[in-house]
Amino acid sequence: MMLSRVAWRIYWMARYIERAENTARLVNTYHFLLLDLPRGTPVGWETLPVIAGGHDLFVDHYQRHDERNTVKFLLADRFNPCSLSNSIAYARENCRTSREVLPEQVWEQINELHNYLKNKIGEALPRRGRFDVLTEIIQRCQQLTGLMAGTMSQDSAYDFLRIGRNLERADMTSRVIDIGAMHLHRAGDAETVDVHVWTSMLRALDAYQMYRKDVQLAVSWRAAVVYLLQNDTLPRAIAHCLDRVEEGLGCLPEPQRGLMAVRKVRRQLNNINVAGLNEEKLHEEVDSLQVGLSGINTAISKSWFG
Repeated sequence: MMLSRVAWRIYWMARYIERAENTARLVNTYHFLLLDLPRGTPVGWETLPVIAGGHDLFVDHYQRHDERNTVKFLLADRFNPCSLSNSIAYARENCRTSREVLPEQVWEQINELHNYLKNKIGEALPRRGRFDVLTEIIQRCQQLTGLMAGTMSQDSAYDFLRIGRNLERADMTSRVIDIGAMHLHRAGDAETVDVHVWTSMLRALDAYQMYRKDVQLAVSWRAAVVYLLQNDTLPRAIAHCLDRVEEGLGCLPEPQRGLMAVRKVRRQLNNINVAGLNEEKLHEEVDSLQVGLSGINTAISKSWFG
């Protein structure tokens, strides 16, 4: 039987690795979104700290919501617990203290990732080097995920790992959708803006090509939202992530509390009628989903980490 403290470290290691990858995706995608939007579109970098759940922390340390401050806050600031640097550092520490249940290569790769970012973080802050560094971070996180999927025994440790990864992934997908909701209909040529925004949101999740294959429609905000919320087969769709969380929980002893929390959010997700939403209602639905995802984390913590 796995000790609860080991399960806790594996669960959060997976969440931090996924969070690091998603933070890198978010900054890269937002950078190119602002370049692609029509001139005069009233958007800026102030959205990202709000979406990341760190707005109050940001305004405590910065007076201006400009690109430099926002990127530094999301990537490098040690006082921000959700920054890219902290996510990788926390993942490394959880891996270091759980090496007895992880393949040796996982520790080696996560240590190399930590050292790479430590040496390159200064290059990721200005525009010139940002894309290359963040793309490398994304690829290394994906390598870690693939390595663990291909080499770990499919036991309780792996169940906690995939639960953590998919819960974090669902949370980030909800935040990406929230970015799109905030930008809906802010410009005079709303349709053009919507296409740019939602294409960027799909690209942020590496979902654009699968959207074109599965939906077979031009990008529109309602079709994109349905796809990212309710698709059962897209790995980063919230519905798919919740199904994988439920599957992982079902393999653990006494999963009732966690399963009840997951199924409650799944029913809520199924009941969302995107066709009847406007941008304000979409934001409210996403907020409610985020509360539900937080509730799943609380249920898991009380069941196994308390």
